[in-house]
Amino acid sequence: MKRLTTLILSACLAFPLSASAQDRDQTLADIRQELSVVYVEIQRLKRELSTTGAPGGNLTGNTPLERLNAIEMELQRLTSSTEELEFRVNRIVQDGTNRIGDLEFRLVELEGGDISQLGETTTLGGDAGAPAPAAPTPLPGEGVELAIGEQADFDAAMIALESGELRQAADRFQAFTQTYPGSPLSSEAHFKRGDAHEGLGEISAAARAYLESFSGDPNGPRAPEALYKLGVSLGALGQTSEACVTLGEVGIRFPAAPITQNATVTMQSLGCS
Repeated sequence: MKRLTTLILSACLAFPLSASAQDRDQTLADIRQELSVVYVEIQRLKRELSTTGAPGGNLTGNTPLERLNAIEMELQRLTSSTEELEFRVNRIVQDGTNRIGDLEFRLVELEGGDISQLGETTTLGGDAGAPAPAAPTPLPGEGVELAIGEQADFDAAMIALESGELRQAADRFQAFTQTYPGSPLSSEAHFKRGDAHEGLGEISAAARAYLESFSGDPNGPRAPEALYKLGVSLGALGQTSEACVTLGEVGIRFPAAPITQNATVTMQSLGCS
């Protein structure tokens, strides 16, 4: 999580900001601090969901009535504990959601984006009772079940990319990820959008696309190459320190991936220590 936060902030540093350099550094430092706080709260919540040993409670008794009374008391205790934990979880979710929404607003404002286009912040942890998303399958053509028109839209974007219509391809892949959030093809769509932006010379946009591809499926088939291309993009943007960290992660996370050799060569060319 910390490394992923570093990558996100590294990509954000690649974009021109309207504020002065000093104000920008202070603001990003504040954002880093707030992200760390949210991370700590999430870790605390995870500990709450872990067991601490054998189940407690004394349900013994000399008579059936005594045992029944003991069971009733234990149920009351567990109900009280559950309600207390539910209150704490809801409080953490609400606080974390508010903080993430504030960070999104500030980042868009820093980057000179259109604040009016910000949608409602997704609830931290997802909506209660929502079905779990299907396991992602980044690469097309593997028999996954897709929404109506999903494969056709992806194929149209691929045709534009392969025919050299890079602007159209970038727009189509962007529209695809917005139209089909959580699609099994999302990671691949972000990656290909990065290739289109890279071909257009839009390195900042390419870096963001590669970051989204990797963060959307950090263990998928595209993850090693997406992380590598993110590092290369950061290097091209002059973010040498962040590029070295990112490229170093390729070898740490994916030591057996062929792209690891490219990452090592690129690190040497950048003078990474």
